Amino acid sequence: MDNLTRLIADYASSLSFEELPAEVVHAATQRTVDSLACAIAAYRCEPAQIALRLARRAVPERYPGRILGFGEQSTAESASFVNTAMIRNLDFNDQYPGGHPSDCLGALLAIAESAGADGRRLLSSVVVAYELFPRLNDPTGLRVKGWDQGYVIGICTAAGVGHLLRLSPEVLGEAIAITAVANVPMRNTRAGELSLWKGAATAFATRNGLFSTLLAAEGMTGPDRPFEGKHGLWDLITGPFELTPFGGRGGTFRTLEVQLKFWPVEYNAQLVVWAALELRSKVDWRKLDDVSIGTYAFAYNEIGSDPEKWNPKTRETADHSLAYIFARTLVDGTINAASFEKAAVLDASLRPLMAKIRVRIDEAVDAVYPEIVSMKVEATTTDGKRYLLEPRDPLGHNKNPMQDKDIKEKFLRVAEPVLGSVRASTALESWWDLQHVSEISEALALLDIEAGAIKKENPASR
Repeated sequence: MDNLTRLIADYASSLSFEELPAEVVHAATQRTVDSLACAIAAYRCEPAQIALRLARRAVPERYPGRILGFGEQSTAESASFVNTAMIRNLDFNDQYPGGHPSDCLGALLAIAESAGADGRRLLSSVVVAYELFPRLNDPTGLRVKGWDQGYVIGICTAAGVGHLLRLSPEVLGEAIAITAVANVPMRNTRAGELSLWKGAATAFATRNGLFSTLLAAEGMTGPDRPFEGKHGLWDLITGPFELTPFGGRGGTFRTLEVQLKFWPVEYNAQLVVWAALELRSKVDWRKLDDVSIGTYAFAYNEIGSDPEKWNPKTRETADHSLAYIFARTLVDGTINAASFEKAAVLDASLRPLMAKIRVRIDEAVDAVYPEIVSMKVEATTTDGKRYLLEPRDPLGHNKNPMQDKDIKEKFLRVAEPVLGSVRASTALESWWDLQHVSEISEALALLDIEAGAIKKENPASR
């Protein structure tokens, strides 16, 4: 076992709820509730429905997994895929530059019952995954090398699941090694015209991380030096790097650095929505002749450069299109799940407005990212009037964090139409007090949608 594997395994196996500061417990609770809101909002999404058709009536004797919202069990790995597909689908879940730590929760929620975990154990497993994510993400720089976020997500998932199952450091090391060498996804997932796989790629990673951990728990051994050895990660992709000290082990807890989203669009587009709303308050969009937007390099490359983003044909491309999100917000005065339904995405009447939007890298904006998230908007009307906007740090940014009331409102806004107001409020109350929940199965049951409602509302069930 190489040093990096040992560091991760030792931390994941030894961390306890009792050593977590109150603010870290609160942050983990916030992000768990936020992730559940994202899953509820997307329970009918196509990737989850595809996976459900494969998952149903496949309940093993060992390690059955819980499928969120459906009151069903399947294999833990299938449940993990479905859960993460729902959490991830609307791009509404939390983020840290480089990926979405909450993707791991699909696996943790799938296996929590089988692991016999209470609320405290579930929260400490969330912290394991969230603490590991930035420490692996930052030094590897995988996304700039063309590799996808699922690599880090898979390892974080394995660590979190191993913590839930109370595996020894030795067994956890095997799980991490199997995950690390067998799952190196390409970032082509997020290039060009985006497909359903954009929102399902990390569901695949969590599935694999969980399955690797269950294999290790049953005795499977993995490569001895997955990071530091011959043909390992250092050798083939990243070069040597170190992990900064973990929270509670000489380092600061970093769970609080993970940012939440107010709008159901990818993080670089959060400020785009606020900027469009501000411009909309000043001028009628019908009078616009030209809109020049200066942003940072990552946002430009992610949502503002590919030609497909000016004529999106899928919801996945549209929610990664600066031009579409800006124009849609200008016209509708908001962005929500309906903004990415097929009719809205293919709306030909929006294309002329999108064609007026130009996107460029602004060096000043790029220089202060990610400490400051900003953009420059210069809009010109047909009669020659100019409007200059420089919004910064959208709601959810570390300098402008979402508060408890924002997260609770987000949960109730998406849960009440699905669960009803009484059950939504009861579920929120239970999960908000997760550290005192002794029976995870009862808390999970509060999220189950009535069978009749699923049959009526879910096209895949007809």
